[in-house]
Amino acid sequence: MLEYEISPTEAVALIRENKTRLIDVREPWEYSTAHIEPSTLMSMGDVPARAHQELDPEEHLTVLCHHGQRSLNVTAWLRNQGFENVQSLRGGIDAWSAEIDPKVPRY
Repeated sequence: MLEYEISPTEAVALIRENKTRLIDVREPWEYSTAHIEPSTLMSMGDVPARAHQELDPEEHLTVLCHHGQRSLNVTAWLRNQGFENVQSLRGGIDAWSAEIDPKVPRY
């Protein structure tokens, strides 16, 4: 079974190889402030209603938020729903900006 968290470095490698889908669970105002392309906005509160219709339980998903706590909670919830290939981006978009892409604004 996969670890619950994935580092920004590990995530960027999967993105470059088209082996993961980014799910951003922040609020729309946060997403408009800063986001990673390509990512799908699915606010944390919307996940229960949208997950089974919009996400593939077989696909590798990388869930992200601002600092990693919300995404870790969503990752745990999705795993309990049968999505075994889901991981939370450790440190969130803040860590992504610091470690991978400084053009992504920090807030």
